[in-house]
Amino acid sequence: MYLLGLGIVLLALKYLEIGTVATWEWWQVLIPFGLAVLWWSWADWSGYTKRRAMERLDKVKQARIDKNRVALGMKRPRK
Repeated sequence: MYLLGLGIVLLALKYLEIGTVATWEWWQVLIPFGLAVLWWSWADWSGYTKRRAMERLDKVKQARIDKNRVALGMKRPRK
């Protein structure tokens, strides 16, 4: 996501001709977008995206289980 944000900032700077970015070639400004595409392709191919989503779901599930155990008196609340 950082690469996409960087690409948008560089694109705006180039388009509005602000700073040193105005003198850069267009292909140099568009490099972060290409890198973002490569990152997303790799993340989907390797299973990184799915693994992160599963970790988030497991964390929510465990929090719900802990909350229910505390409500039932089976476990003391964490401080």
